[in-house]
Amino acid sequence: MEKVLNKIIENNINLTKEGKVADYIPALKKANPNNIGICIVDLEGNTYKSGDCNVKFTIQSISKVITLMLAVMDNGESYVFERVGYEGTDEPFNTLYKLDLPHIRKPANPMINAGAIMTTSLVKGGHGERFNRILELVRKVSNNPNISYNEEVYLSEKATGDKNRALANIMKARGMLEGDVEEILDDYFKQCSIEVDAVDLANIGSFLAQGCKGLESYGNVTREKLTSILLGIMTTCGMYNFSSEYIVEVGIPSKSGVGGGIMGAVPSKLGIGVYSPALDENGNSKAGYGMMKDLAKELNLKLF
Repeated sequence: MEKVLNKIIENNINLTKEGKVADYIPALKKANPNNIGICIVDLEGNTYKSGDCNVKFTIQSISKVITLMLAVMDNGESYVFERVGYEGTDEPFNTLYKLDLPHIRKPANPMINAGAIMTTSLVKGGHGERFNRILELVRKVSNNPNISYNEEVYLSEKATGDKNRALANIMKARGMLEGDVEEILDDYFKQCSIEVDAVDLANIGSFLAQGCKGLESYGNVTREKLTSILLGIMTTCGMYNFSSEYIVEVGIPSKSGVGGGIMGAVPSKLGIGVYSPALDENGNSKAGYGMMKDLAKELNLKLF
């Protein structure tokens, strides 16, 4: 398996030169654009990896999957999706213009920033407790109790998060969002700053691939329904407004983050974590997409 992964790294390393490291959050500019890594974890826990798999980076939007999981377990499917939609993403991840249209009553889905901020607000607990519960769930499903958050990235996100404040305040003004905007955003900025590596992402993917087995409680949802929600939303919305093309070309439910990670879950087979911080115009890892496409072909993982 390592030979396959080494070959995939070799075939895609040139793409690290074509993308661009995220710079709208100043702390993310420090990432090394030459880093590239890939890891897969099967359902028995066997781990195979190649490249820069132990380089730490911030989870960013991949955290939205964990927050959605927690919000649904806390409140049930109906309550959550009365407040955020199931729609696919046809606009950039940080778009706000639709939120102020008179017929819009909720953000399109939980994977765009507006929907993710809404989802964070639905996690039970006050300011700080929400984030601690999200962090603990990340630790649990990644099988890594040592995961924490990067304070420099958190403070950088908080200092430059005016677009996210605009999203939250529009939702608050229109009666969609309940709670203190700055407290909700503080927890949101922290969740995006949780620090992981490609092995952690592959373990999260493996957890999803085996139907979310292993939690002590699933709260207000069944394990089977929770898995269906998470994998379905990842399939339709996980790669921002590139999601439709991605699912045709790669065929694996996935979620990307502007830190350079992509997490994938192949149901009943394995989890995948790839890392390369140079991004394309949609905010997805350029080499990460190439690696996912090659891996799906090499191991016949495409679901569609």
